Amino acid sequence: MMRQNLLFALLVTIAGFSAVPQLVAQPHPAGRVKTSTSIEVKMIKAGEVSVPAEFQVALYENLLQEIETKGGFQAVYRDGDRSAKNNSNLVLMDATITGFQEGSEMARQVTTVKGATKIVVHCQFTDTKGTILLQRDVEGKVRFFGDNLKATQDFAKKAAGVADDALSAYRTNPEYRSAAQQQSPSVALP
Repeated sequence: MMRQNLLFALLVTIAGFSAVPQLVAQPHPAGRVKTSTSIEVKMIKAGEVSVPAEFQVALYENLLQEIETKGGFQAVYRDGDRSAKNNSNLVLMDATITGFQEGSEMARQVTTVKGATKIVVHCQFTDTKGTILLQRDVEGKVRFFGDNLKATQDFAKKAAGVADDALSAYRTNPEYRSAAQQQSPSVALP
């Protein structure tokens, strides 16, 4: 019996040490090089659509978290952050909810064709001079299982990808190129 316990402890130790190199060798989750461009995310407005307050707050917080996680921007500022005004390379994101359909969690559990929650948000990205870089409607939804607020997470993931597209549009803007070259002429821009 003692021999079996000793053998088991030895196997567990070997298995533990063999997993360590796999954990250490994982690449950084962001995996992207941050640019010198920052983004200020304005508070999401409800527009003409009636939306519960918890959905508005969850949309905004999940969006900020996803954009930070995506890793393309140097800094992510909240609406009204005074330090954003000091940043010369700033993209502004305005978002307005244009559609909202609150589904039923119970209906989703019973059937897969009813009870979906859907949020449509119009996202507009501009530079500090007001030039529109990108506009797009982004939809977040939960169809099958999960809390209704899961639609806000779906929206945030998709909107973070759109923010990345806006960053690309900003970087191809001739005004950004000239400003970046004046700051460091030795850096080659795409």
